[in-house]
Amino acid sequence: MPLEILPSQFSEIAAQIEAAIGQVIVGQREVVRHTLIALLADGHLLLEGLPGLGKTMLVRTLAQVLRLDFNRVQFTPDLMPADILGTDVLEITAGGERHFRFHRGPIFTNLLLADEINRATPKTQSALLEAMQERQVSVGGQTYRLDLPFLVLATQNPIELEGTYPLPEAQLDRFLFKINVGYPTAAELVEITARTTGAVQPIPDPVADGETVLALQALARGVPVATPVSEYAARLTVGTHPDNPDALEEVRRYVRYGASPRGSQALILGAKVAALLAGRYNVATEDVRAVAPAALRHRLILTYAAEAADITADSLIAALLDHVPA
Repeated sequence: MPLEILPSQFSEIAAQIEAAIGQVIVGQREVVRHTLIALLADGHLLLEGLPGLGKTMLVRTLAQVLRLDFNRVQFTPDLMPADILGTDVLEITAGGERHFRFHRGPIFTNLLLADEINRATPKTQSALLEAMQERQVSVGGQTYRLDLPFLVLATQNPIELEGTYPLPEAQLDRFLFKINVGYPTAAELVEITARTTGAVQPIPDPVADGETVLALQALARGVPVATPVSEYAARLTVGTHPDNPDALEEVRRYVRYGASPRGSQALILGAKVAALLAGRYNVATEDVRAVAPAALRHRLILTYAAEAADITADSLIAALLDHVPA
């Protein structure tokens, strides 16, 4: 019988998860919160930030707190799709018979950390597409289902361009959120140093498991959304399209392509979890606004004029939130 969780328990369990992550991760509360929202909305996450900011540690800690299987793949230019998905291996029995056996790759896990995903070639990056969308892998004409929950958490360095391959738009669109990981403050650096340079490393307390995560995801899916809230999310999504007659002048000038329907889906799914975290079983426009930057920033394809004028996706989304009526 599947585990059932009441709406009143959702925020309590989520708070325990965040507190356990906080035993290892210092600061980065917004990053942790949006990572948790993506997980409970059953969506993949792209983390962008400079090296050394704790992106890998965050994913590993999340797996420990939730008792989930965790695999890390370091993406490099020579990485092949079979290194991620697995391959058929020829085996010879004691009787001399030969047959192929599928050897599973690291993608067969609950949390897959695709570290520096933009260092791999587009061919290898595209190996993740089916797994991210269908939760399955096809190799040698056979289809293998992935265990649930399954999430891809990818990292990339925003400034190192040599030897990297930008993620194609089709793959970017499959990430529910894109989170920018910033520098810690001076006080947080002191705490980080104290935790990581001693003889004993902090170990988080496990507070949930895979069954609990699936139950939380199912509860989030069931949160009702009023029509005006859905219409608000749709207006935000359509507002990113430069060919929209009502689009902002900045959008028409600096955006080549706006968000796809997955953008509206990400807004609603993220808003459902945000509402439950706030102790409500109904979605408000404030929940949509809270997740809008994370849900839309990687779905705006900007023009060269935007780069020349130092216009970012975040600044356009902020203008859009001010412009579109709730």
